[in-house]
Amino acid sequence: MIEKQFDVPFVADLALREKQIQQNYRPVIAVHKWFARRPGTLFRALLLSEFVPEPLRASFYRAHNLDGIRVGDPFMGGGTPLIEANRLGCEVVGYDINPMAYWIVWQEIRDIDVDAYRAAASALRSWLEERVGDLYRTTCAYCGATDAQVKYFLWVKAQRCVSCGEEILLFPGYLVAENRRHPMNVLICSACGAVVEVNDRRNPGACARCGAQLTTAGRAARNRVACPHCGKTNSYPDARQGPPQHAMVAIEYHCPSCRLEHVGRYFKEPDGEDLARYDRARARLGELDPEFIPDEEIPRGDETDRLHRWGYRRYREMFNDRQLLGLELSCRYIAGLPEGPVRDALATNLSDLLRYQNMLCRYDTMALKSLDIFSVHGFPVGLMQCESNLLGIPSGKSGSNLGSGGWSNVADKYAAAKEYCRVPFEVRHYGQRKVRVPIGGEWIGLQRIDSSGVRERRAELHCESATRASLAPGSLDAVLTDPPYFSNVQYAELMDFCYVWLRRLAAHKGCFARPSTRSEDELTGNATMDRGLAHFAEGLSEAFVRMARALKPGAPFAFTYHHNTIEAYLPVAAAILDAGLVCSASLPCPAEMGASIHINGTGSSIVDTVFVCRATGVVSRHLLACGPEEVARLVQEDVAALNLAGLRPTRGDMRCIAHGHLIRMAVWNLRRDWDPRAPTERKLRAVSEAVESFGGWTAILEHLDPDLATAPLFQNWAVCEGGPSYRAGEEDEVSF
Repeated sequence: MIEKQFDVPFVADLALREKQIQQNYRPVIAVHKWFARRPGTLFRALLLSEFVPEPLRASFYRAHNLDGIRVGDPFMGGGTPLIEANRLGCEVVGYDINPMAYWIVWQEIRDIDVDAYRAAASALRSWLEERVGDLYRTTCAYCGATDAQVKYFLWVKAQRCVSCGEEILLFPGYLVAENRRHPMNVLICSACGAVVEVNDRRNPGACARCGAQLTTAGRAARNRVACPHCGKTNSYPDARQGPPQHAMVAIEYHCPSCRLEHVGRYFKEPDGEDLARYDRARARLGELDPEFIPDEEIPRGDETDRLHRWGYRRYREMFNDRQLLGLELSCRYIAGLPEGPVRDALATNLSDLLRYQNMLCRYDTMALKSLDIFSVHGFPVGLMQCESNLLGIPSGKSGSNLGSGGWSNVADKYAAAKEYCRVPFEVRHYGQRKVRVPIGGEWIGLQRIDSSGVRERRAELHCESATRASLAPGSLDAVLTDPPYFSNVQYAELMDFCYVWLRRLAAHKGCFARPSTRSEDELTGNATMDRGLAHFAEGLSEAFVRMARALKPGAPFAFTYHHNTIEAYLPVAAAILDAGLVCSASLPCPAEMGASIHINGTGSSIVDTVFVCRATGVVSRHLLACGPEEVARLVQEDVAALNLAGLRPTRGDMRCIAHGHLIRMAVWNLRRDWDPRAPTERKLRAVSEAVESFGGWTAILEHLDPDLATAPLFQNWAVCEGGPSYRAGEEDEVSF
């Protein structure tokens, strides 16, 4: 059982490493972007802990076939729990109200001929090369070769002065590249626009072309910019001027002709021919009658309101003309293919490619690469934008790609994802050395033909809310899920960006009948749609109740959760109690990457609580706390286990660990007198009072050891290798 076999340090160590570069550990996630994916190693560990009667460390790297086990997930999202269950041979059933989630999981689990896919992807890229390849060429500033390949076009936003009507370039700064992955610092001259390289960006000196003093500080800051023509201070954004205009200001490229003699990256100022190429792209687009470019309006929303403030009103306005031309042609090619897995795969690729083929992408001046639109789980509207080469630049001998965001990049990732499905592996660490361990006999998919014949697995996926799930009682052996976290990522608002394109290529699929992925029933806080804590609580409860009814007696209902505020946990406790479940364990596990743009340097937690719930069973008496001092003891034990995995939890991590224990105890103390028919507000208040009886996080913090009470406030960690073994001692158990 999970409560006894789950090995916190072992799993935490694996999860920490996986979340650093998740695609290297679980390549299947490269099928399509989804948000906040939890580590696959965690759900593999939960399944093995429950259904394999031996220590987790002994079973984790061996193949298993859990045929006959049926696992449900009411909130599929990116599909991690179901993919891990399918890989282990389980029958799976999943629900998600978001059609993009349904489609992504279906494409992850669906079988495909990888060789046929590679051939089709290569043919598509070759077809595009003939039609738009010239638009991604430039003249090398060093050797004069005219066939250098552009990696990235860099653009700056522009708007008209409200006083004189002249164009203002909204430069937030003039630094293009730092001297970390390039020998020199690269700057744009604020006076003449020259792209220059300097040793010291603090004292860059004068521009070699015009003699003006170079600077890294831009003229645009705090939504104000002085017009260089008349001196008038303008505000930005100015939605009255329509969607933002852009000016091309720099290019990073690759020159095969002089690469062997050249040191570092290639940067240049756009020349007349570069600007003419863009004009040709605009003219070619104007000659087309678009069939696939979406013209839908962008609805109001918590995230999309930011787009409206910048003047964006339609999805197509988030792309420049060269991007629209390439995407329209890509769609036309894909739509002309025969229906089947390969066509659907390429349609999925195009949807994923949109993350890099838009004018909200930014250029990372340190890593020297494009940051996709969803790198911060929102719609970040910067002043400097990065346009990637649509085709991608295969590097030849190395088998990798130069730059990011092109067709060759997304096709290679998809092929690797499907190869992983055929031969999955785990990564084992020996000191600083990493070794891939193929897990022979396991696979992800619906059918496998080998020497023993045809083997099939059932995957029942539903594009609907789990609040309407209809499952036979006693039909599930486990429920594993990563439910929505209240008021976190606005999945539907973000995924509509891809959906409005993909639904045109997959119109024959029933899940794309809706004009948007948005739904009134989506379980997340959303101020625009007036969805608050009560709405979240009621929906979560209904989903939990329906899935719990389908569980066999004593079977586990395990899910991950974390939030910065205890109020967001109250619906979780109410849903557990409404479903007639008891929380028999709350286990800590790293689930986010501390270096993520939206996490690093913040007080947010990277540690989830894994709530393990059952209708009947036993709970360790050791876990039953009576006051803040005993909760503090449990937090310290969890911190010690995470320390063994190389993680030093921050105060935010410990707060979330404590919240997990407080909710577990609230469920325990309320279980006997709980009335699931009571009004939602009363139920949430009852949970809140049960939590407050322990004094909350403030009281627990007072009882922590002094070294823990002064833990770091912000995320800034690195994985360390190795660590001693850990095993909890045997404890008395209390039945429920």
